[in-house]
Amino acid sequence: MTPQNPTAQKSNFQKPSDAELRQSLTPEQYRVTQHEGTERAYTGEYWDHDGAGIYVDVVSGEALFSSLDKYDAGCGWPSFTRPIPSKALTENTDYKIGYARTEVRSTQADSHLGHVFPDGPQEAGGLRYCINSAALRFVPVEELEAQGYGEFAGLFSK
Repeated sequence: MTPQNPTAQKSNFQKPSDAELRQSLTPEQYRVTQHEGTERAYTGEYWDHDGAGIYVDVVSGEALFSSLDKYDAGCGWPSFTRPIPSKALTENTDYKIGYARTEVRSTQADSHLGHVFPDGPQEAGGLRYCINSAALRFVPVEELEAQGYGEFAGLFSK
């Protein structure tokens, strides 16, 4: 699902109906984002992706993470040290596997993204946002302006 104008949707995003989501998302994207699924490690599109750009919510188009904050955590999922902007995520306590974990969801679409753990690089704040590729869409730096994400282009200026 690619929003027509992601910048305009920031303030007035309306989450599509369940029927619309089933139609516009792949079965894996739907399972992960709408039913707190987890893709198998080392199978997602972005676990080893190293292009420059931003990662957005596959449902809303909301900007979530920058490739500048992505690193190889050796876990088989895309891992980031922080979101862009920080208000893009909400956190919930998740007990689904028998112990407490911190689930992260997108603010606008309430998409399940993954979890955040306190075992990330200490020099970057110590957090590891472990995110499902199926919850993300990548926007390369050279397409930021054209796709309505020009406000993030400055992150990649030297």
